Amino acid sequence: MENTKEKRHLLTRDKSFYRSLAALAIPISLQNLITFAVNFADNLMVSQLGDAAVSGVYMGNQIQTFLQLMLTGVVQTTGILAAQYWGKRDMKTIKEIVSLSMRVGLALGLVTMLLALAIPSKLIGLLTKEADVIADGTTYLSVVAWSFLFYAAAQIIIAAMRSVENAKVGMYISLIALIVNISLNYVFIFGKFGFPAMGIRGAAIATLISRIVECAAALLYARFRDRKMNLRLGDFLVHPNKLLQKDFLRYGAPIMAGEIVWAINTITQSGILGHFSKAVISASSVTGNMHTLVYIWVTGLASAVGVITGKTVGAGNVEKVKEYARTTQILFLGVGAFTCAFILLFRGTFVSMYAISDEAAAYAMQFMIVLGISMFGSCYQMPCLSGLVKAGGDISFVFKNDTFHVFCIVLPSALIASYLGAEPWVVFAFLKIDQILKCFVAVVKVNRYKWIRNLTR
Repeated sequence: MENTKEKRHLLTRDKSFYRSLAALAIPISLQNLITFAVNFADNLMVSQLGDAAVSGVYMGNQIQTFLQLMLTGVVQTTGILAAQYWGKRDMKTIKEIVSLSMRVGLALGLVTMLLALAIPSKLIGLLTKEADVIADGTTYLSVVAWSFLFYAAAQIIIAAMRSVENAKVGMYISLIALIVNISLNYVFIFGKFGFPAMGIRGAAIATLISRIVECAAALLYARFRDRKMNLRLGDFLVHPNKLLQKDFLRYGAPIMAGEIVWAINTITQSGILGHFSKAVISASSVTGNMHTLVYIWVTGLASAVGVITGKTVGAGNVEKVKEYARTTQILFLGVGAFTCAFILLFRGTFVSMYAISDEAAAYAMQFMIVLGISMFGSCYQMPCLSGLVKAGGDISFVFKNDTFHVFCIVLPSALIASYLGAEPWVVFAFLKIDQILKCFVAVVKVNRYKWIRNLTR
């Protein structure tokens, strides 16, 4: 009887859940924050060069964002499968998963790099028609594209460590990359210690070097310091068995397809806003950085929920998964309220950090209000749909849900509003409307519990 009552509590009384959540979420969030800070440092320091420079770096980074989203599909597939096998302590299969994901990740990095090097101005030209923005974005992308392979390899290794509850390593590796990037930005952008002032090109070179350092640090840690997975170079060359390849494709395909949808959404949104003035593009860049800043810790919490969910499902403890799901929903409603308040209270302070025009700052302040409201929804639906539903085994649902919202609601409504001459903030609001609408889907989906599926063999 006591056990039955225990299950009915809205918040779990299992202290190990909160300990695991904190132990995973804090380093994951910090690692995401530091990774974001590498691009943020470029954006902020380049803002001293004017609106066109900020917009150029922002547009150049959209190509890396596209790769990042593609890699997210690989990383999430790795994390979901590896976390469930971690629940069974099957290290041999986990290593095979990592080997397979490394091959896919490097292939994505190589293709994106070659495209960015071959036609950089055409890629930037898809996002904006401002000639000076295209020129600056091309300068930045032509250098930073060389970092894509190193970035892909580092992210796969960090994801592998995270799936077996070793989240701190990613934080330390990204911290090293950040220190290198900021230091070299100062030297190369502004011309210090005898180096010429290279402006945007200098920011790109600093990012390239920091990504190389990040990849080297990840490889060295995996080879000489890790004791859980004990990865060796030969592990990346192992040919996974056919059943595992089938599982990876079966469960990875909807995740990667979902990230393709999200990448198309992100690039199209940049293109929609990119057809406004440079001031609007600068404002969207500033707002985008605020969005990433607050999304980081939510993503960290959601990733932690995903690891815990996957491990618990893999261990076969269905009732415990339901208990954790109820707790997650309550916790993230509180996170959403806090995040919304944070954005609205500190938007002025954040915008004032940038040396942008008064017009761009005014647009950014309007965008921030929309962002604050939409993030309340993001903080609930994203952990529920990705941290619970997707990690719990119902992988294809999130892809279907995202596809519907992006192509049937978000992009059509924003394009129509833009065509009719709506104010930039109205168009921006339509681009974020799905974050609220998905909450209604999430509350129904999660509380039916039909998403709990063991994917291990």
